[in-house]
Amino acid sequence: MRQSDTDVRPWRFYLIIGLLIVASLALVARMLQLTVVDRAFLQKQGNARTLRTIHIPAYRGMITDRNGYPLAISTPVNSVWINPQEFDANQANLHKIAKLLHENPTTIMKRLQNNTGREFVYLKRHIDPAIGAQIEALQIPGVHLQAEFRRFYPEGESAAHVVGFTNIDDVGQEGLELAYDDWLRGVPGKELVLKDRYGHVVDIVDVKRKAKPGDQLTLSLDHRIQYLAYRELKQTVQDNQAKSGSIVVLDVKTGEVLGMANYPSYNPNQRYKRRNDNFRNRAVTDVFEPGSTLKAFSVANAIASGKYTPTSKVSTSPGYYKIGHRTVRDGRDNGTLDLTGILQHSSNVGMSKVTLSLAPESLGNLLESMGFGTRTDSGFPGEAAGSLPMDGKQDPFSLATLSFGYSLSVTTLQLAEGYAELASGGVKHPVSLVKLDGAPESERILPHQVANQVLQMLETVVQPGGTGTRGQVPGYRVLGKTGTTRIVGPNGYEADHHNALFVGAAPASDPRIVIAVVVRDPTGGKFYGGLVAAPVFANVMSGSLRLLDVAPDKA
Repeated sequence: MRQSDTDVRPWRFYLIIGLLIVASLALVARMLQLTVVDRAFLQKQGNARTLRTIHIPAYRGMITDRNGYPLAISTPVNSVWINPQEFDANQANLHKIAKLLHENPTTIMKRLQNNTGREFVYLKRHIDPAIGAQIEALQIPGVHLQAEFRRFYPEGESAAHVVGFTNIDDVGQEGLELAYDDWLRGVPGKELVLKDRYGHVVDIVDVKRKAKPGDQLTLSLDHRIQYLAYRELKQTVQDNQAKSGSIVVLDVKTGEVLGMANYPSYNPNQRYKRRNDNFRNRAVTDVFEPGSTLKAFSVANAIASGKYTPTSKVSTSPGYYKIGHRTVRDGRDNGTLDLTGILQHSSNVGMSKVTLSLAPESLGNLLESMGFGTRTDSGFPGEAAGSLPMDGKQDPFSLATLSFGYSLSVTTLQLAEGYAELASGGVKHPVSLVKLDGAPESERILPHQVANQVLQMLETVVQPGGTGTRGQVPGYRVLGKTGTTRIVGPNGYEADHHNALFVGAAPASDPRIVIAVVVRDPTGGKFYGGLVAAPVFANVMSGSLRLLDVAPDKA
């Protein structure tokens, strides 16, 4: 018995040893397969499940006014996205997410069902980081957060038309946000990260590209003047039941735009489903006939010809002037006026007679050299060029109407630029919406003496007996010109629809600021430029001169 047991033991022993050796060899072979033969494949599969390249959002450059006050800034926000293939769409999870996002659970479920084949679906963009933290704390598989930036505009509707806005992807859509989008937009970074099965970043493996923030843009605007201009314009448009209004404030010395506002406006901090007319920067996109405000340039043309001086006499009796089969009229018979009086009383008859006595092409050439009929150098998207008849074949009546501001079209910015050229002594500085670092470019348009004579004549317009007395500013000598034009309708000029205008500068002894005001179609009972637009000019000019600490020049 013992002998047989002894005979069997070696057989069993060697069988077990053999099985262990085979198992060990199988394990070694499997290890070699996994670590050597299939290593690249397995690493690729593992990385595909854990390694992710994520984009690091870049900070969009800030927009500030000339003094560094922020007009557009980017704030960090979260966007919630979901992977439908990983999300457990039970009622508890749906209700938790829907409650935090203020969404309907049914709406979220439908969105997931419509995108079952995708791995990335936005649930909500640009949520508050505090809400994002609450969503992250839920630890729901398939629900993730993405860091982004949202644009915020501290000045709201007052500077909306100049600054513009971006879309939900932080790309410029209007205004200077659009014009300088390449400058403001940053370059997103890229990181290779290791994520766990819940989608949380465990480790940063490699920084492929660092995020590069956008560049800062410093505008020429002064936010104090900008708000003042918008407030006064808004109040006037509402009080006079006007369709709209525009105002431009220019620095005479540099050509920089210190303020540019329109009403109606809009709030750029809100997301609008569709564009509307309120998005339009009317100060640069809408054209109109400037009316009597153009007489300042017609007078400059007359003096520059050498044929007239400010004291040259012209008969305007009997208050109308027949040119062929058509007639130019004044509001009343002003008798005999000198050139200054023609400007002060805004005589169409006197201006027509003076202009028709000069070379026919001279006025058009002067207006063209001053920038009318071409876009300014503002670089604003969608800026209009206006129109200026320069065919050299104008009939006498058309030339006469051109002399008092009809048969051409201008923008509010062009009109302000033209007066700035007069106020600077006949020198043209290119208009700029960006703050200038050095001395501005300049080009002489009119002789200094001619420009100064016109300025002295314009000063009489706001004095007693002139049409613009409501444009006076206490403590300062002011020069300016009123304008009232009829609006063209389907059947020609309409008797009951007007544009009210006033353009001027101060202080007259050494002009620093030019302001142009246009109020479109006031229907509240008043429509003359001297009654509607001049008070806006006076209030904005008064505040602006004090904000810029310009010394009074009037006893």
